[in-house]
Amino acid sequence: MALAAAVLVQCSPTPGSPPAEPSSATATISTTAPVVQQVTAADLGATWHPGCPVAPDELRRVDLDYVGLDGLDHRGALVVHRDVVAEVIAIFADLHRQRYPIAKMQTPQHYPGAVDELSMEDNNTSAFNCRPLPGSTTWSLHAYGRAIDLNPLFNPYLDRSGDLEPATAGGYLDRHRADPGMLHADDPAVRAFSDRGWVWGGNWHNPIDYQHFERR
Repeated sequence: MALAAAVLVQCSPTPGSPPAEPSSATATISTTAPVVQQVTAADLGATWHPGCPVAPDELRRVDLDYVGLDGLDHRGALVVHRDVVAEVIAIFADLHRQRYPIAKMQTPQHYPGAVDELSMEDNNTSAFNCRPLPGSTTWSLHAYGRAIDLNPLFNPYLDRSGDLEPATAGGYLDRHRADPGMLHADDPAVRAFSDRGWVWGGNWHNPIDYQHFERR
């Protein structure tokens, strides 16, 4: 996909009525330009609450094309910090050109309480969610809109005590598998992020987070 200029919608969507997202299970569309939209607290639903480290006006919703597990084009959405919008658009354009398959890409508010485990079990690629690091009171970079989890079921998080997230991902701890959508060191999909200064959690040792990319 040639990287088209993103369309920035300057006005915020009507509070409480986020733009419609086609279901990744059914959507098959022509490649279209990314669309960047401002968001409100109502748009963010359970992913944001007072006390979060960023305000809604610092965040942007980015609607992007991606290649599904079925090999067809789909439309998904990420909410990210406004400072990383251009990089995110470029990264996902690279992933699209590579035909890297993504299972699903919708904002976490689609899951009850925006619970991250539910989103991960659904293999949902996502970004902003105002939540702490696992087992901590420190904010995750997801709470700043500066982290993306890619195919989290295929690429699980494993902490130092052996706890797995999502809990259903045990079959994907064997990283010698070459299943489509799994991430490995020096994969083109990993380089799409790392070449732009994003850090991959798959290079960490304790914990190790194969799904996670962050930009400080």
